[in-house]
Amino acid sequence: MAILEAQGLKKIYTTRFGGNQVQALREVSFSVEAGEYVAIMGESGSGKTTLLNILAALDKPTSGQVLLEGKNVTRIPEKHLAAFRREKLGFVFQDFHLLDTFTLEDNIFLPLVLGGKDYREMSGRLKPLAEKLGISALLKKYPYEVSGGQKQRAAVARALITRPRLVLADEPTGALDSRATDSLLGLFARINQEGQTILMVTHSVKAASHAGRVLFIRDGQVFHQLYRGQETNEQLYQRISHTLTLLTTGGERHD
Repeated sequence: MAILEAQGLKKIYTTRFGGNQVQALREVSFSVEAGEYVAIMGESGSGKTTLLNILAALDKPTSGQVLLEGKNVTRIPEKHLAAFRREKLGFVFQDFHLLDTFTLEDNIFLPLVLGGKDYREMSGRLKPLAEKLGISALLKKYPYEVSGGQKQRAAVARALITRPRLVLADEPTGALDSRATDSLLGLFARINQEGQTILMVTHSVKAASHAGRVLFIRDGQVFHQLYRGQETNEQLYQRISHTLTLLTTGGERHD
């Protein structure tokens, strides 16, 4: 069953003084099945960040629609969007987006506080999640007191504590060293195996090679996609690298 559907998405930006138009997305259509782990790749300026913002209901397409569990996200009234994102989507960003004046625990609790949950429910959700993510001993610390990898684990906890239908990750390994990257990718693999649907935008071939499917965006269109099948991470890594070479050298598009 498709949990997310992008149907004919177009996005046209008009320059400040209305003189020029830039088409960021051109008829982008694809779906994500419940329980999938999908990576989106493409060069800078390919449209992948615009696509992620539209899927996250942070921006609206010029035409086309996004369906999350059959609900047209593009038609949700502005006053209800924040609650919709908080209840249905989890977000993991490259730069963590943690508040330095809050402990890790309070940062993780924030979406539940905004959703009106009581402390007992929040605490009950956090304890097993913190244990799984290996941050139980860090919850009373502030973001500036922990490493980048530990910050990202707290950000993942904040994304998961609302029990979202879909986790959207924007360059989640971009600010991490290799050891923390390996740890986070292993964590994503585990939570996906437990049934969490993940959609990740990344420049990293290594990160993408952990996904079950990789979508490539070029010039605002879906250029190609790869399925893992029975391949190892290393085998998928090699195929991703080859496809990126085609992207950068103007190779043929595959549908």
